[in-house]
Formats: sequence, C-alpha cells, structure tokens
Amino acid sequence: MWLFLLFVTIPIVEIALFIQVGGWLGLWPTLAIVILTAILGTFLVRAQGLMAMSQIRSNLQEFQDPTESLAHGAMILASGLLLLTPGFFTDAVGFALLVPPLRLALFNWIRSKVKVQSFVQTDYRREQRPRPDSDVIDGDFSELDDDAPRPTHQPPSGWTRH
Repeated sequence: MWLFLLFVTIPIVEIALFIQVGGWLGLWPTLAIVILTAILGTFLVRAQGLMAMSQIRSNLQEFQDPTESLAHGAMILASGLLLLTPGFFTDAVGFALLVPPLRLALFNWIRSKVKVQSFVQTDYRREQRPRPDSDVIDGDFSELDDDAPRPTHQPPSGWTRH
C-alpha cells in the first residue's frame, strides 16, 4: 500500500512544484534548470559510481565485507535514476543521495533494521587449483562405442620416459 501511495504522491508533488517554479521563473528557465540538473547529476553520479565500484573491487580483493560499499553503490544508482527523472523533488532527493555522510547515515539506519545471520566469502580460484602435493591429474576422456571403429594406435608421446 505504501508503494502505491509513493507512486501517486510523487507525481502530484512534482506537478505542483513545476507549476510553482514555472509561474515564478517562466517556462524556459524552468526547463533549463531541469535539463542542467540532469546533466550535472549525470557527471556526479558517474564520478561517485566509479569510486564506489573501485571500493567494491578493493573490498572483494582484500576479502573484506563489501556490504557498505554495495549499499553506497545502490544508493548512487538510485540517485542517478532520480536525477534523470524530470522534477524538482526527485532532483532534491537524488542530490541528497550523492552526499556521502547522508548515504552513511541511511546505510546505518537500514543496517539497524536488518539482521544478517552470516556472511561468508570464499576464494573459489584458490579452491580449484590442485595442491602441489596432490596425486590428482587433470584429464579428459571420451567413451567409445563397441561398434565404433577404434582409433589407430599411435606410439607413446615420450613425455613419460625417464
């Protein structure tokens, strides 16, 4: 129900703000502001998004919990969507989400509402490599049909000779 109210209320607020600002500034300055905020927001979102991606990559490489960096990245993405949506209210919320202390406060509030049971990160690349002292030999095989012609015998490759 609250999502429905959000989808109904935000457009009404945006229309009211467009009417107010348009009546005060006029049509063309109002449209110019909407376009400029979208352009400025795009540059800010790109810069902060690249920093967030770098932080996520760093957390994953150092086996640190990437939750906070992922949340910041998600908020920056939401900010970009809001800034590209025409309107003054959505622009205000979008620009607010680009402020790191506000994102951190929002993350801490959300984290206080969510209980995480456990978090495990595994380096699958290390697990797939055979240990040096292992007796495992990696190889391929194919099953032959009894009626199928047998491959011609080839001499040994020589790699097993001492």
